[in-house]
Amino acid sequence: MQCIAYATADEYHLGNLSEDLSAEGYIEINLPKDAANILVIGTENSAKEYDSGMIFLFREGSVVFWNVENKTVKNIMRVLERHEIQPYETALVHWENEELNYRRGEGQSKLHKGEILLNCDLNTDEGILEKFAFSNALCLSVKLAIWESSLDMFVESIQSIPEILKSRKKVKLSHADVMQKIGELFALRHRINLSSDLLITPDFYWDRAHLEQLYDKTCQFLSIARRVKVMNEKLQHCMDLTDLMRNHLNEKHALRLEWMIVILITIEVMFELVSRVF
Repeated sequence: MQCIAYATADEYHLGNLSEDLSAEGYIEINLPKDAANILVIGTENSAKEYDSGMIFLFREGSVVFWNVENKTVKNIMRVLERHEIQPYETALVHWENEELNYRRGEGQSKLHKGEILLNCDLNTDEGILEKFAFSNALCLSVKLAIWESSLDMFVESIQSIPEILKSRKKVKLSHADVMQKIGELFALRHRINLSSDLLITPDFYWDRAHLEQLYDKTCQFLSIARRVKVMNEKLQHCMDLTDLMRNHLNEKHALRLEWMIVILITIEVMFELVSRVF
């Protein structure tokens, strides 16, 4: 069986999405109250008969499908389009997905060699919470993949600048362009370090040690911490470069002002000389 995760937008309107999915015939599954910003949907349209289909929709714009047939996946994605805030490009969404195989069996649930084992002896509620823990980590991974792609595009847009400065050629960027790029970097840095759970374990797991272990192990397998570290290093390098560009433009502006002042003083002196001579 398969578990597939996608990040499709910056955010979902979960309240309206819940009503829309209920109208489509999907069944909402309740989680504990401290599991915030999450909508869980059950479906009878399973890809395989060994487990019921389940869908986890996170407010942060990610969705995780457990054993859901392709036709239903496509239908859910169409419904999501009506409730997305700042949707991503379709090609990018499908390129930056995460897929893990899973099976139900005896023994404690775990992630081993890229495959999820779910304890078949658990009751329904416990099984849903374990799927939530795995889904939570997968959600972070696909979201991070989208941001990694955004940063790569940003790096590509400025990668020629060091060589231009080295060769003493003119940088074809205005002060407004540089400030826009600095704003883009700060926005991306804010999303990664302040508005997501990439750096900390969510409060939900503090008194649920087993679920926290599943969440942490999945994050480790998906290299979340290492990827965040690499992204922050890239962001810092980009910030240094954009600061250099801003300082370069500020110096050019200051030099231009100095020359204007010199020219004005020269003109004033010439007028004074002319008035004294004539």
